[in-house]
Order: sequence, then structure tokens, then C-alpha cells
Amino acid sequence: MSEYKTVDSVEVLSETLKKVREAQEIFATYSQEQVDKIFKAASIAANSARISLAKMAVEETGMGVIEDKVIKNHYAAEYIYNKYRNEKTCGIIEEDKSFGIKKIAEPIGVIAAVIPTTNPTSTSIFKTLISLKTRNGIIISPHPRAKKSTIEAARIVLEAAVKAGAPENIIAWIDVPSLELTNYLMQSADIILATGGPGMVKSAYSSGKPALGVGAGNVPAVIDDSADITLAVNSIIHSKTFDNGMICASEQSVIILDKIYDEVKTEFSNRGCYILNDEETEKVRKTIIINGALNAKIVGQKAHTIAQLAGIEVPENTKILIGEVESVDISEEFAHEKLSPVLAMYRANDFEDAVGKAHRLIMDGGIGHTSSLYINTVTESEKIETFYKRMRTCRVLINTPSSQGGIGDIYNFKLTPSLTLGCGTWGGNSVSENVGVKHLLNIKTVAERRENMLWFRVPEKVYIKRGCLPLALEELKQMGKKKAFIVTDTFLFENGYTKGITDKLEEMGIQHTTFSNVAPDPNLACAKEGAELMKSFNPDCIIAVGGGSAMDAAKIMWVLYEHPDVDFMDMAMRFMDIRKRVYDFPKMGEKAYFIAVPTSAGTGSEVTPFAVITDEETGVKYPLADYELLPKMAIVDSDMMMNAPKGLTSASGIDALVHSIEAYVSMMATEFTDSLALEAIKIIFEYLPRAYEKGAEDPEAREKMAHAATIAGMAFANAFLGICHSMGHKLGAFHHLPHGITVSLVLNEVMKFNSEEVPNKMGTFPQYEYPHTLRRYAEIAEYLGIDGKDDNEKLEQLLLKIDELKDKIGIKHTIKDYGISEEDFLKTLDEMSEQAFDDQCTGANPRYPLIEEIKELYKKVYYGN
Repeated sequence: MSEYKTVDSVEVLSETLKKVREAQEIFATYSQEQVDKIFKAASIAANSARISLAKMAVEETGMGVIEDKVIKNHYAAEYIYNKYRNEKTCGIIEEDKSFGIKKIAEPIGVIAAVIPTTNPTSTSIFKTLISLKTRNGIIISPHPRAKKSTIEAARIVLEAAVKAGAPENIIAWIDVPSLELTNYLMQSADIILATGGPGMVKSAYSSGKPALGVGAGNVPAVIDDSADITLAVNSIIHSKTFDNGMICASEQSVIILDKIYDEVKTEFSNRGCYILNDEETEKVRKTIIINGALNAKIVGQKAHTIAQLAGIEVPENTKILIGEVESVDISEEFAHEKLSPVLAMYRANDFEDAVGKAHRLIMDGGIGHTSSLYINTVTESEKIETFYKRMRTCRVLINTPSSQGGIGDIYNFKLTPSLTLGCGTWGGNSVSENVGVKHLLNIKTVAERRENMLWFRVPEKVYIKRGCLPLALEELKQMGKKKAFIVTDTFLFENGYTKGITDKLEEMGIQHTTFSNVAPDPNLACAKEGAELMKSFNPDCIIAVGGGSAMDAAKIMWVLYEHPDVDFMDMAMRFMDIRKRVYDFPKMGEKAYFIAVPTSAGTGSEVTPFAVITDEETGVKYPLADYELLPKMAIVDSDMMMNAPKGLTSASGIDALVHSIEAYVSMMATEFTDSLALEAIKIIFEYLPRAYEKGAEDPEAREKMAHAATIAGMAFANAFLGICHSMGHKLGAFHHLPHGITVSLVLNEVMKFNSEEVPNKMGTFPQYEYPHTLRRYAEIAEYLGIDGKDDNEKLEQLLLKIDELKDKIGIKHTIKDYGISEEDFLKTLDEMSEQAFDDQCTGANPRYPLIEEIKELYKKVYYGN
């Protein structure tokens, strides 16, 4: 061992602190095997010295019971070693390779350990052992009245640790403790383990360093009339007499229900406790508290000694002095923490009264620490729940001696063994549990980048090819369906678009009814109206016939039919990741099978988990998204689209193009969606002009566009969309333009915006590594056979091709061109921009837009270049 200097000044303490830091830096490099060897050797040495240390503590402090301090020392060595012998505290303590996470235990550094006079040797053993287990250095600050025994315990642990391979100065102490040295130590260490009086703990927390301190204990023990009285009384005596009541978790008051009060009182008396009369109670009362503070002369003394101090005579072998009192106010001396074998005894009218008294005692003097209840655990579970809910304590002990029970691992093996009991924020502490090794470790987390699991989900059945509708519907008979509810709009209904469906249903003997009141921009009121009709008809099958409006409205009706109590705003709640959304979408399809039959080539709603609905009260369009909204069957029969008017053909067709382009550049795009998006884009450029010009005269173009819209739908159902749709949704809601027109208007400007190689912000998603949308747009151009000297030129040519397509199908280029006045546009611009930013589609956009940037995009689209 190196030459030792007595630590009696700030200068020497500063030198000592430096040595401990140097030792700790070496110790921090030790392996788990080395640490465990040291931990075991130190535990054995402390355990071997348990009797001599107990004798020394009692001799030096004049408090407590040698034999009980032997138990404390034994506990501090053996139980702490047993708890942590196999616990990893060095290096990697946890690893999940599939998720790319590993957690590494690192020591904190140097611990300042403040040791109380009540438990000097056991606390010293406890704190030095957990410091060794965690590769920390520790400097002990003993109580002046217990310095010899405290230092001796630390010395024994240090010598054993060094002999087992620990660095020489890994444990140190203050030889001549003072407030100045203790404060200096607390301000210089990396963390403080403070066990002691409220003043010391407060000082630790105000030192400017992290502190693990404990609060005062003022434990009330309630004895219910269902309790085993013999067990209860003897447990309390066992606890209250342990080391003459100096453990902070010791009972300070016992509260007994009136029905059993006399029986309990007799049991206490028969077991060696002394019930004070009124005059004796008053004398002891004035001995407990002097000048507003606990009388230090009674702490850890025998009951007989305390009685003598009070000027009363009791048998020498008296175990506890019990005062029968009524007030639970802090003005009652018996209501305080007494740290001695002195107990307050209260009579309670009933259980509620007992809980109320216990609550008041806790709040006035022991908040956060420990409370105790004796009760029949089999028959009185409701009372137990009432008790622990009312008690603002971090430990609630049931049928347990609280001194031995509170420190853990004796009467409940899952309660962590410790001699430092946290009281949580209730008691002004930073921890609410029994302090252990985890509190002396810094856990370093190494997180490798991982890409989330993605998916590809489509309806369980998708039927395609012209004329497939009647054949596909035959499955309803095979499924045993009895009643079908058809959702469509007035135009389609009046023009016979549902007749082929109803004829087939009648042929199969399936009852049906039709709701045809869906507006072009369906609102929530419409969905509720349809849902009410569904409830009265009670269908087992829903068939949505139409464009996006009919299918979207039908999806919402489906939800309201199967789950009438669902909250629409909950469904519309935004999410960053559909798998982590706050709202759990209800399980769909348990009452009705959902079939989507599109009559326009564009929306893709027949294969998507989306529905756009307008809140008629606010005018806000909400895109809802959840895979529970995915139709069970999609029937894509181009015969249903042959006679679509030119305006619908162009608007829906360009919508499908935007779906494909946004899906391809989405942050969530995958190989599964890319091929679909590219193929849909190619088909649309080739066949949309033909479908627009010739309509039913070109059935091939109609069928190709039907398939392209569904293919695009499958792509964006899994890759999601972007700000073309965010901006389009709000532009349509505020200025009543068709959806396909709005998304086509913003498309070119959004593509330029997204293609910026150095954007203000890029989107956040693990598989999206860096801004590369320009390259993605160039890939689309290449797939279409567009050439250029670089990606920028390819994008320019692609934008020209999109403009040419718009011209061919009668779509204008600016918002102004559609008759929206500048005044109306500017009046709505701010709100429209903010709502577009908050739209659900914004999250998957490869460039994360600022609200001001969306506003500028809207302006460009309004005025044109």
C-alpha cells in the first residue's frame, strides 16, 4: 500500500480524490471476471468482520444492539453479493443483433458516500461493495460520531479488494469529517450516495452533482380486523426492536381497527411491550421531541433507557414503549419518526378511517418512504388496493416487518436488497426504489442504423379483364352471402351502372338495396346516412360502385356500420409510421365483406387502404389511412368505364399518373412498388390520350387505363404518396376543383421542388439514405425512353412530356386558369399551406417541406412561370 495521509483538510482530500480518480480509470478497464473476483473477496472479508464491526459501532456510537448490527453487516455482505454475483456490470450487458442495438455498462467515476451514524458499518459495506461491482471509485464521508467504525469497515473492504487485484486507492475516506470536507467531496465527486438526516440529503441534492439520497421514514402500520393478530403484533415487535428501531423503514405508528383494538393491545402487552398511561405518555411525549427536533439521546436506545430519561419506571426487559394517542397531526410528538423502540398507537373507527390516519402520518413526516398493512390477503384484495392507492410511499409492505421487509430480499425475494431506500419525488429523491448497482452505472447504447420492416399488401382477391364482373360476383354465392348493400352515386345509379350487379345478385338469390346519395366530394354526414341504412338492412356484403368518392364513402360507412361507436377524429389522427399510430383502427370485415368495383380509371381506391372524406362542419378534407380499410375484393372490369365522359377520363387518368410518380419517389418505395409504378406510368402515357379522345370506341385503351389505375393503386397503397396529394387535397377543399385536376396542377412544381439535390430538409425514414429524387425522376424518364445528357435534362424532358399529356387531355396549367380569383386564392393561402403541411400524405414525401415552401409552391402553381 502507498503511504497514507490522514484526510483532515481540503488539500489532502483533493490529493486523495486525484488518487481515487487515477485508480478508477484503471479499474474501468477491468473485465467482468476480474471485477467479480474482487467483489467476492471483498464480500467475504466484510462478512468475516461482521461481529467485530458490530461491536465497534455500538461502542463508538452508544446506539443500537450488537447482535442486530451483526445481522445488518451480514446482510450487507451476503445479500448484496448474492443479488449481484451474476449480474453483468462490465462491457456489453445486452445485445440484439437483428435490431442493431447493444447496451454497454460503464462506471460513473468517483462516488461520494455519506454514511449515517445509525448504520455506519453496514452502510459502508453496502456502498463500497456496489461501487466495486460497478468499477467505480468511492470516498467515504463518515458521521463524526461513527467515524472509526465506518472507516474500519471501508478499510477491510479495501484491503480485500486490493489483495484480489483492485487498484490500490479505489476506496478512500475522510479521517476527520467536517461539513466543509463533506461539501467539498460532494461538489468534486461524480455522483453522491447520501444516507443520513434530511439536512445532509438536502445538501447532497443542492451540491450541483447527481445525487442518490433518501428521505425520512415515518412508517404507519395498519392492522385490519381481518389480520392474523399474533402475526401482526409479533412482526411489528420484531421490526421495531431490531437495532433498537434505527432502520428508517421501522414502524413509527400502529393503527388498529376498533373491533380488534383491545385484542391487539393485549397482545402487545403480553409480548413484552409497555402500554403507557396518560401521565407516562405525556412524559415520554416531552422526551421524544425537544425544541421541535428529535431528541438525539433516545435514538437507538433501549425502551428502559428512554423510560428513565422520561422519568418513568418500566420493566428492564421492556421491548417497546407504546403511547395511545389520537392526533395524527405533526404537533403530536408521537406522530414523528422516532428511530427508537417508541411506538404510537391509534384506534380507527373503520378501515377508511385507518387509511386516512396512515395517509396523514405519511404526508406530514414520511412521504415517499414505506407504509405497512396487516390483512387477510385472500379475502380483502379490495382493501389492499384501496390502501396502496392512497399511500404515497414507494414501498407498501403487506404482512411484513417493515425494518427487515423494507430493505428487501428477506420477506420478499423480488424486492431489491439495499441499505439506501429511495423515496421518489414525493420524498424529494431522484429514485423511487431500493438503490442498487444499476444506479451506479452509465449505460451506453450503441444503435446501428436499421431499415424498418416494410410490406406489400393488396386485397385478397383482385379480378381483372373486361367482362369479369358477373363471374367474380358468383363468389358471393359460394361464400354464402345473403344480403348486399350497394353504395354508389346518383349519376351511376340513374344511368344503370348498378343494374348488371343487381341482376346478378337477384339471379343468385341475394337480397340487395342501394344507397345512391354519394356526392362528388363525399362528406361525413353522407357516410353516417349510409351507415344508418346499413344498420337497418344488416348486410353481410358491401359493394362500392363508382369512382373514388363512392368507394371512399363506402369505406367510412363500412367502419361506422361495424363499429358505430368509433370516433372519426381518432381515425383521422395523423401518424408518422402506420405501425406505430396512437389510434388502433378497429378490426374490419367481421360483419360485412367489402367489394370495390371502380367505374373510373384513376383513384385506385379499390386496392388501397385510404379513404378521403370531408368534414362538412369545417370543410377540411381528411385522408384516412389504415390497412383495415383495404377492400377484401376488387373487381376491375373496364366495361364499367367505357362511357366515362372526357372530363372524368382526364382527371382520373392524370390522378393515376400522379399516384405512380409519387409512389416511385416516395421514401417508402421498394422494389415491389417500383415495378408497378413504372409500368403504370408507361401505360398511362401511351393509353390515356387514346381513352380521352376515343372513349368507348377504343376499348383497348379503356382496359389499359383501368389496369394502370389499379396497378398504380397497388404501388401507392404500399409506398404511400407525397405533397402533390397533400397540396391537391387542400386546393380541392378550399376551391372546389376536382381532385385529379388539383394534383395535376401542382405536379410539375412539386417535382422540381423534390429534385433539389441540396434541399433545406429531407424526409425522415431509415431506408431513405440521402436526397436522390432527381435520379428517381431520371429513371422514370429512362423507362419512358427519354434521353438527356444528365439527370437534370432528363427531368426537364419528363416535365415537358407531362405538360404535353396535360394539353392532350384538356388539363390547364395554372390555378388561375380555372377561374379562381387572386383575392380568393391569397385569402386562403396561409391556411391552405398549413393544412397541406399537416396532411397525412406529407410524411412520405422525399423532401420535407416547410410551410413557407408549400406556400411558395402554391403561388407558382397559381401564377405559372
